[in-house]
Amino acid sequence: MKVYLSGAIEHAPDSGKEWRDDISAFLKMELGHDCYNPLIEEKKYLSQEEREIFRSLKSTDLNEFKRIVRKLMRGDIKSLNKEIDYMICFWDSYAVKGGGTYGELTFALYKDIPVYMVTKEEVSEISAWVLSCTTNIFESFEELKEFLRERYLPSNG
Repeated sequence: MKVYLSGAIEHAPDSGKEWRDDISAFLKMELGHDCYNPLIEEKKYLSQEEREIFRSLKSTDLNEFKRIVRKLMRGDIKSLNKEIDYMICFWDSYAVKGGGTYGELTFALYKDIPVYMVTKEEVSEISAWVLSCTTNIFESFEELKEFLRERYLPSNG
């Protein structure tokens, strides 16, 4: 099984690293599932120089910025299209500010990929579009982990 980790990168203080590291370790150790972590995958698609400069290009060379970001987008879309079994989405105030998470959720819906969302946001405040892309919504990662154990661990009976 392979899991896509969707959530804020651009506007998140730590680029979403902490939650992705935590859930990746859980998925690998407890369930044996692999992850598509966009923070790690970036290294497959961009050169060291591109990784170091592309964010600054947003205000200095928009065409070059878009060229580089499109490499990342194409890699993410290719993975979603060919190798993902389910998605975990962390929806917070930083995800709302971005665009990638919206696109990933929409693509998951299109491809019938289950989406398990973790959010502390009020459901009534989340976009109808976003909510309609989800399969299940959880209030915490602990609640999600319990669900995933029940769903994906082989029964002991």
